[in-house]
Amino acid sequence: MARLAPSILSADFAALGADIDRVLPEADWLHVDVMDGHFVPNLTIGPPVVAAIRAHTDAYLDCHLMMTDPGDYLEAFARAGANHTSVHVEVGGTARLIDQMRGLGLGVGLALNPETPFSSCEPWLDRIDLLLVMTVHPGFAGQHFMAEVVPKVNQAAEAVARTGRPVAIEVDGGIDATTVGDVARAGADTFVAGSAIFGQPDPAGAARSIRQAAAAAAAPARLL
Repeated sequence: MARLAPSILSADFAALGADIDRVLPEADWLHVDVMDGHFVPNLTIGPPVVAAIRAHTDAYLDCHLMMTDPGDYLEAFARAGANHTSVHVEVGGTARLIDQMRGLGLGVGLALNPETPFSSCEPWLDRIDLLLVMTVHPGFAGQHFMAEVVPKVNQAAEAVARTGRPVAIEVDGGIDATTVGDVARAGADTFVAGSAIFGQPDPAGAARSIRQAAAAAAAPARLL
């Protein structure tokens, strides 16, 4: 299954509800990029915006916490209506953060940056619901897809298959209808796209094209 999660980082924040409504027919999840200006060189949104989105829609809210101290905010995101949070393995304290997310009833995700080896996340595969592999350096929308990360996606997918657990493999960064095939063939099943959706004249049509390209690329692997 190709699961599409449009990233609101590229939406028009002055008309966020309307932009969300445009893509919801083609969206499985909504991806919320949270940046603290410290772990990454950008500052975005927090729990109040998540609460506003939750009041607008019952869509599944997939929150990517690019934060040095995510544990200080997990409860606030849960109260705001987040369904899932992903924290970065690079910040440390992974066992504690996993326990905290699980205790709050959140979906549990672990993210890793392009230069971080998959081995840093492998010990946690039996405790998480989702592994987020960044295909750009996190911080800003509109970056170019890093093809050199694709083998890591494949490595992660193979390791997840060995566990026998339903851990989603999510990719984020430079994903569009052209690049999504590479990561879908490598084993990713959840695709985050921002400017390739919200930056287009027809966001829903762009989202549909990405989903179709992902499904087409993954089909041969499913037949093996």
